[in-house]
Amino acid sequence: MIRGPRTLFGRLVAILLCGLVAAQALTFGLLWYERMTASRTMMYAYMGRDVASSVAMLERLPAGERAAWLAMLERRNYHYRLGGPVGQRAAAPAGDAAAASVAQWLGPRYRVDVVATPPEEPRRLVVDLRDGTPLAIEFAPAGMPLAQWLPALLLAQLGVLGLSCWLAVRVATRPLARLAQAAEALSPARATAPVPEEGPAEVAQAARSFNAMQARIARHLQERTRMLAAIAHDLQTPVTRMRLRTELMDDETERDRWQADLAAMQALIKEGIAYARSAHAAAEPAVRFDPDALLDAVVADYADAGRAVSLRGTVGQPLVSRPQALRRIVTNLVDNALKFAGAADIVAGLTEGGVTIAVLDRGPGIPAGQLDAVLQPFYRLEDSRNAETGGSGLGLAIAQELAEGIGAVLTLSNRAEGGLRAQVTLPPAQGQAAARGN
Repeated sequence: MIRGPRTLFGRLVAILLCGLVAAQALTFGLLWYERMTASRTMMYAYMGRDVASSVAMLERLPAGERAAWLAMLERRNYHYRLGGPVGQRAAAPAGDAAAASVAQWLGPRYRVDVVATPPEEPRRLVVDLRDGTPLAIEFAPAGMPLAQWLPALLLAQLGVLGLSCWLAVRVATRPLARLAQAAEALSPARATAPVPEEGPAEVAQAARSFNAMQARIARHLQERTRMLAAIAHDLQTPVTRMRLRTELMDDETERDRWQADLAAMQALIKEGIAYARSAHAAAEPAVRFDPDALLDAVVADYADAGRAVSLRGTVGQPLVSRPQALRRIVTNLVDNALKFAGAADIVAGLTEGGVTIAVLDRGPGIPAGQLDAVLQPFYRLEDSRNAETGGSGLGLAIAQELAEGIGAVLTLSNRAEGGLRAQVTLPPAQGQAAARGN
């Protein structure tokens, strides 16, 4: 089974080129047929007149001298044979152009017969001279010679048409390719430039519609953040009043329960706001910074809080990225490791894949079938609704959203020796851009 091109560009070029080749072949065939028809018509007309002249000359010559003149009367397409067996003769059919031309020039006094011959042999007409001697005219119609420059001209013409076709299709499909690239790059976490609204009218309209859709998505995200911020702000006051009232409760056990629930509520509100704002990580300007200094500061903050967090390895070169978003990613991963393992180990390095920052722990790990699911918001591995053990289900989701916003990739994997490896990989382009700035 023959498969055609898969791209729109390839298919349009193939269709147009096939059409052009077919049109050129048809044109060449019609021209060739017309030239062959005209050539035969001219040859038959000339042959009829020439045969009439030759017959008149041969009849005026003595019978013994006629054979010597036959070689001089021959032409490129036909020659004469005098006397002898000529084959089975029959009256010329009505549509025989050669016999009709000879008969017209000879007049009614002569009868022109045809002799049946195999297709591969020349055709044969027979005319009886006045003394009864048969004169056979053998002829093979030849086409007009083909000019040597004609095939080159046709190929050059086809090349020009093919190039014009290629340019036309390229101009028409390039805006579609840009639109497809913009659609693939569209992400709530990353701001993308509008698609140029150019090209054919239909493509330009599609680009305008895409830009309008992209603007609506951006407005929706902004409204979501403002709505969550307003809800959090409005909830802070009643939650604070409730915490103050719990301080006045006499039952110490009941008071502790109420305060724990209110603290969990406040933490959940803050996590929701953080997740909503993580969609706008691209709004932070990219700057050149030292990732090793950033990781040292993160570890120092945890050390001041008495948490077991260590750092191994260095990046060894500046980066051009969004440092606040990267810091939040690392702290969320460290917090997740501390929650389930009590300790975290940060490993930084520079590989062919880019800058890698991994957070390792020796906790229970994550089932292989749920490694992708835990990156979704509000997904928790355990059925408990206890925030102390199950968390809010937003920590890893926020890290994933922020990673997409800065063009990084967050991957989770279980370690062979036990525990989880959460790794953030920044593309090499960021490190190379920084290196060029050195």
